[in-house]
Amino acid sequence: MKVLVTGATGFVGSSLVPALQAAGHDVVAMTRDASSYDSPSGVTVTEGDLLDPATLDFSDGFDAAYYLVHSLGTGETFAERDRTAAENFRAAAESAGIERVIYLGGLGEAGDDLSEHLRSRQEVESILTEGAYDVTTLRAAIIVGNGSASFRMVRQLVERLPVMIAPRWLYTECQPIAISDVITYLVGVLDHPETAGKTYEIGGPEILTYRDMLERTAAILGKRRYIIPVPVLTPRLSSYWVEFVTDVPKAISRPLILGLKNPVVVTDDSVADVISVEKTAFDDAVARAFGGDAGA
Repeated sequence: MKVLVTGATGFVGSSLVPALQAAGHDVVAMTRDASSYDSPSGVTVTEGDLLDPATLDFSDGFDAAYYLVHSLGTGETFAERDRTAAENFRAAAESAGIERVIYLGGLGEAGDDLSEHLRSRQEVESILTEGAYDVTTLRAAIIVGNGSASFRMVRQLVERLPVMIAPRWLYTECQPIAISDVITYLVGVLDHPETAGKTYEIGGPEILTYRDMLERTAAILGKRRYIIPVPVLTPRLSSYWVEFVTDVPKAISRPLILGLKNPVVVTDDSVADVISVEKTAFDDAVARAFGGDAGA
């Protein structure tokens, strides 16, 4: 198929583009600045800014398009920017007659208690599904891999704090998934037309608390760390010391930390009926993300 990948230079997109190419697809990677993108050989690069409709032209005969754009990191207006980008993409895709769209969103039950980050992910999903095309949505929690902002925070906390004072979200449940498994699902749904118009939840083989993830990450890095839960420390307060200890920009770290109060686990594993994935264990995913630094 001829496939457009938006967000091609991001954490997920940079792994998806070569995977789609390896699967035999004709891949076009969209970026705001083609000169700064070192594309894989044989991949066509096109420029486009989803916040500027005048730059969007999807009329090149695409069979499907991946939506991987996320404005997290742009500041307090990230949700508004995500809304605008999704609306512009929907209009351009409809105008071009694209029949399939694949969106990677976030796990989390709908409700008023959702963080702004997770609410924004769900709003983008809602906007995309209003288009005149079939959407396949994959919802994931933390994605473990080199380049993940979430795991950059985890690593730096583990490396720099022998003792961690942590809030109640320490015991919130999460179902992290390896980037390699996410890519397998993203490529897989394209080859299964019956997934069009469906929503699937994807996750790794284990449900862990954030304390579990911190302790096991420390062990993989050969560190011994002490974690002390403090009930009165809220996610917002804890976001301040995360900003102080790590180099992850607060525009990224704060929304992520505020979302840690929400459990993000798979409640519907129906994707397994369509795509068979040998799920990567959490420890293996972390070791791969850290490469030669594991056990250091």
